[in-house]
Amino acid sequence: MLIIHPPLSKGCEPPAALPYLSAALVAHGHSCTICDMNIEGLQHIFRTTPGAADTWSARAFKHLDNNIATLQNLDSYRKFDRYARAVADINRVLEIAGSNFNLQLSLANYQDNNRSPINSFDLRQAAKDFRANIFFPYFSKRLDELLQQGNYSHIGFSLSYLSQALCTFAMIGYLRAHHPEKTIILGGGLVTTWLSNPGWHNPFSNLVHHFIAGQGEKPLLRLLGTEQKPGHVQPSYAALRDNPYLAPGFILPYATSSGCFWKKCNFCPETSENNPYRQVPPTTTTTDLQHLTKETAPVLIHLLDNAISPSTLRALSEHPPGAPWYGFVRIDALLADRDFCRRLRASGCVMLKLGLESGDQKVLNSMNKGTDLRQAVKVLENLHETGIASYVYLLFGTPSETLAEAERTRSFVEEHHQAIGFLNLAIFNLPICSDATASLPVTDFYTGDLSIYRSFTHPLGWNRAEIRRYLDTVFKRSAKIAHILRRDPPIFTSNHAAFMK
Repeated sequence: MLIIHPPLSKGCEPPAALPYLSAALVAHGHSCTICDMNIEGLQHIFRTTPGAADTWSARAFKHLDNNIATLQNLDSYRKFDRYARAVADINRVLEIAGSNFNLQLSLANYQDNNRSPINSFDLRQAAKDFRANIFFPYFSKRLDELLQQGNYSHIGFSLSYLSQALCTFAMIGYLRAHHPEKTIILGGGLVTTWLSNPGWHNPFSNLVHHFIAGQGEKPLLRLLGTEQKPGHVQPSYAALRDNPYLAPGFILPYATSSGCFWKKCNFCPETSENNPYRQVPPTTTTTDLQHLTKETAPVLIHLLDNAISPSTLRALSEHPPGAPWYGFVRIDALLADRDFCRRLRASGCVMLKLGLESGDQKVLNSMNKGTDLRQAVKVLENLHETGIASYVYLLFGTPSETLAEAERTRSFVEEHHQAIGFLNLAIFNLPICSDATASLPVTDFYTGDLSIYRSFTHPLGWNRAEIRRYLDTVFKRSAKIAHILRRDPPIFTSNHAAFMK
């Protein structure tokens, strides 16, 4: 089997799903090849895009190799202006390349001005017009090459992000036209969201043979006629380790669980999609990471969990993986213990991502976050004092929030700005499967039958336009908050933040 990670996503680390899927297939006697066509496709664009005449673009093309080398050098991350300019100049090359195809192309996004990834008609058209895709010269040649080498009967695509959808279907269209005998399988996070919608009706029956939701190992093996054996299979990164990712070394993605152990937050996709929680035993996690660290020599370990469990955090503190690491955690009593935070830091923890969401307790209670702001203050102070950077996520526009509550969030951030390393500001989107769609006046968020969100009229009048205006003219204008926001790595954000000193 051949499994592909298609363009476009941030090209700074290996795609997480492929090492798990390939290891499971090989462990059960199936041959499997994996290919990160995202990083390969980006490299193709870098090599083949003609230059441009304006001063900035000419500079960006001239220094492209040097700028890529800058992102692959850890010392560059300690010189923020140099780092930021390299990112901007590399991104400029993609912008120029995309403009020739009527795309808004960047290091983090693929947006077609004529086609939408949430419209099944547009995805079918992308499959039909595969030659018009910007990556066609690359993927047509590469797919033929891979199929000649392996003669695979099944080809799987890991489709996790909207930014991958149009390219994925262009590649599927090519395969259906040139290799119609191949069985096409589609899985990944975005596909899981599609399939979890009670209103899902397959519009791609003539393009895709099988869809897989959630963790793919068991259903994929079943499709191939094999039942999954009990026991843990360690993921394998050998086929991806030497790819030229835009990072200062190999970043090792690893999941200690799938789903969410809390799974109580209102409006969270984990809740609305009812994804089950499965945890890798903490002793297995630490053994895996110690082995994989020796094998791949990562510059950083990225723990992919929605929230790393307390038991896994304890295990990591007692059995360090052997490389710096970071991931998402819940704000809880464990992190309110400063001695424990010191042990985490000693184990290699360099950054923790925290879904604080709001600085107003009533808003948090209405979201069923299970977060106490007094405890959150203690956690932020502990992380700061023990040398662990905090990457704090805030969410504006939930149904219980108004301007007054948003202002309390601003006051909270200003008061504790010295303990906050980085900030992510987001406006609330209502998942299409959320139970709240029954109690809120909703409309289509975008015009498209595959939309993953619904628009709603805010019950307290705090709508998206007002929120954007508030964030731009008030929240971001705070000197203390602006200072935090300026530290955020452009485009790569949390993926590179752990390298910043």
